[in-house]
Amino acid sequence: MRLRQRNQQRDDVLRRRLCADDALLLAIGHQLDQPVIKALDDTKQAVQNFGYRAHSKVIDIGTKIYPVMFPMPEIRKGCGSVQQLPEILRSYGVHSPMIVTGPTIGKTIVPPIVAMLADQGFACTVFDRTEANPSVTTVEKIRDLYRERGCDGFLAIGGGSPMDAAKIAAAAIAKPGQPIQKMAGMMRIIAKVLPIICVPTTAGTGSEVTIGAVISDHDTHHKYAITAPCVTPKAAILDPELTVSMPPFITATTGVDALTHAVESYVTCMYNTDKTNKWCEDAVVSILWYLERAYNAPNDMEAREQMLYASCTAGLAFTCTGVGYVHGIAHALGGLYNTAHGLANSVILPIVLEDYGAAVYPKLARLAELTEIQTSGTEAEKARAFIAAIRALNMRLGLPTGFDFIRQSDYEMIAKWALEETNVNYPVPVLYDKVRLEHVLNRIILEA
Repeated sequence: MRLRQRNQQRDDVLRRRLCADDALLLAIGHQLDQPVIKALDDTKQAVQNFGYRAHSKVIDIGTKIYPVMFPMPEIRKGCGSVQQLPEILRSYGVHSPMIVTGPTIGKTIVPPIVAMLADQGFACTVFDRTEANPSVTTVEKIRDLYRERGCDGFLAIGGGSPMDAAKIAAAAIAKPGQPIQKMAGMMRIIAKVLPIICVPTTAGTGSEVTIGAVISDHDTHHKYAITAPCVTPKAAILDPELTVSMPPFITATTGVDALTHAVESYVTCMYNTDKTNKWCEDAVVSILWYLERAYNAPNDMEAREQMLYASCTAGLAFTCTGVGYVHGIAHALGGLYNTAHGLANSVILPIVLEDYGAAVYPKLARLAELTEIQTSGTEAEKARAFIAAIRALNMRLGLPTGFDFIRQSDYEMIAKWALEETNVNYPVPVLYDKVRLEHVLNRIILEA
């Protein structure tokens, strides 16, 4: 009995010692693992970042060797230039255009254009149900109607949504065996696409001259970019008279969208050329000088014309250089919450520029000088003044400083989509990881 008791006591002591030893080892192991895990994570991130930069460098070299990757559309501009449509359509062999537009423009601007084209012998088919953030379903409807009516080209009239929808529908017709979802990303479409002519009625997207389009998948709530030279429009008509009817809010958000294109294009760390830099600089100067005039005086034709051309030149620039995290985040918010793209950009742009910090100070300082926002002081001071000027402009245009609708439960999805689009496709000045991008999302919520 006593022997059994002694053995039991001995086992209890040993068990306590082992438990203590295990706890100690666990604690030591935990302390040792933390720096090891961090080092592994840092190494993994460094390898990924190297891959992203190497990918960008290959594209940079490719575009220098094969500049045909960025086709230059024919541009007609000036008041009344829409009257040149018959001539332009005929020059590209289009006699039965599929007109892609939205519900509002379809009732106001489109009918007189259809009448003018009918008088010239054109047989037009109108699709006027393109929504903001056009969906895969909408593009499929456009494609099916195009085939049914035997059209021979696209005429997109409106903002970025109908122009993007027309581009993707043209790609879907050229690649009937390729699902639209599989076209996402860069250079996934190599095909001869039917002619696309664009008539923008907003001054913001620049889609009338770009190699890209954006589409939303309502099933997955994913909004993604499709980039391919073959979807570049053949011609664009920039008639400022068609932009006069824009409501002030649309004038504001599309104008800041154009500003975002120019600024993000300008601060990329690769792909830039003297030409793209000049396009960006001219666009930023014009937008900061003329956007408020167009907002406050809708019939100011000089302001409307300057904004329309600034949007176009910003589009020419970013189709060569790419954009950045502002667009990556904005596209994610558009997919999840149907946030208007220009509105999203207006909120995100100053926050991301501030987060970039010193990496973009030299270029932002240059923009501050050109726009006469601040011409003296250090680069940092001039750069901060430029960002402050964007914030002040947004305030005068009645735009918010943040969004309170972003759910923290969506952070992971937003970060995933934004990083997938941005890190691989754009030579951003600073490479983000998930943690840093979520920090930006926190700021967007806190500033609401």
